[in-house]
Amino acid sequence: MFYTIVVLPRARKQLRKFDPTVRAPIEAAIDALAHEPRPHGVTKLVGEQHTYRIKAGKNYRVVYDIFDDRLVIDVVRVAHRREVYQDRA
Repeated sequence: MFYTIVVLPRARKQLRKFDPTVRAPIEAAIDALAHEPRPHGVTKLVGEQHTYRIKAGKNYRVVYDIFDDRLVIDVVRVAHRREVYQDRA
């Protein structure tokens, strides 16, 4: 059972800004979510119903929503760890 990954426009824009050497491990982590949406080390965000966070590389985080009923993962945000939780609106 594989999940469909949807990278939302805001996250896609954030990914494009990264250097290719930084972007590659982040994209690999996102692609791996299709097989295992809750990998070892995943953190559920407090106060959110479907939102999780994974580390991608040493300093980057991927914030995403899991919808098990539809087998869909929406990648909401990709950013450096010091910026990922700022301005989540």
